Amino acid sequence: MTMTVARDEVQAPQRPTPADRPTVSFELFPPRSEDGANRLVATIAALESARPDFVSVTYGASGRTRQTTRRLVAQILHTTSLTPIAHLTCVDNSRDETVAIIEEFLDEGVRSFLALRGDPPAGATDWQPHPAGLRTSAELVTLLREVEAARCARSQAQAVRGLVKPLSVAVAAFPRGNHATGGTRADDVAALLSKQQAGADFAITQVFWDAPSYLALVGEARAAGVTIPIIPGILPATDPDRLVRVGRLTGVTPPDDLLARLTGYDDPTARHRAGVRVTADLVNAVLDGGAPGIHVYTFNQHRAALDLLDLTHLGGAPAPRTEPKDLV
Repeated sequence: MTMTVARDEVQAPQRPTPADRPTVSFELFPPRSEDGANRLVATIAALESARPDFVSVTYGASGRTRQTTRRLVAQILHTTSLTPIAHLTCVDNSRDETVAIIEEFLDEGVRSFLALRGDPPAGATDWQPHPAGLRTSAELVTLLREVEAARCARSQAQAVRGLVKPLSVAVAAFPRGNHATGGTRADDVAALLSKQQAGADFAITQVFWDAPSYLALVGEARAAGVTIPIIPGILPATDPDRLVRVGRLTGVTPPDDLLARLTGYDDPTARHRAGVRVTADLVNAVLDGGAPGIHVYTFNQHRAALDLLDLTHLGGAPAPRTEPKDLV
């Protein structure tokens, strides 16, 4: 059965003109199977219709998805209109190996990176830097800038390309502190300032479930001297099992009342509809608080992401539509 949601059911504030609309971006990860690859092709095509500002592509711990990440980034770069941002970590690689990886991406034409410290390798109890490697994401930002500067110094052609398409470097931020390091929000603000000083251009946050967490992070960061944009990372709350799994990985536990509400639906369509609405409320709250845009964690699925953009009037259309929109 098809269900519709009238526009006045979700109170979305009037957004700026299309030229000033909040940024919209998505996160994807390399497919793990042939079926996953086929589904991802359809997902990318659907997400492309929203005209996002960029899509990021994850990079597994210890670089275990290095080649598949590179292939996916190249596919997006050369066969779609999307701008890919390649995740890059400093886990389990020497400095020279990390330089080689950066060079591979740059040779492919990649001009944007998300510089991350990265998670410990599978089976490891804690994070340990490579003896000849980097220790922090701030060091990785510095290395990215150094590699780009060296390339431009070696070649005037590369220097011109660098001027036409400047290298951009994003970093992570943690509204509730970095669970992986045991850090507090204050620790993350200090780290964010270091990343900015190293040459980071903007930040994307880890998932969170309440607008005050994000707004408090931004407020404390601004007070500490962080000026780069901080984009909130948003996970559509349509799958309670996924929310629990993400909570275990990130240490950001979904609220009990949200899980109870979602699991109270026997009808998957009703659950999806309710989850999109809850997430739309969160998006509206952070945008009203001054967020520059949203970064949607898609888990390689487009339906919830596009429904969310529709309810928040961020879908890239020339102007917000007023007619009802099917959510299924």
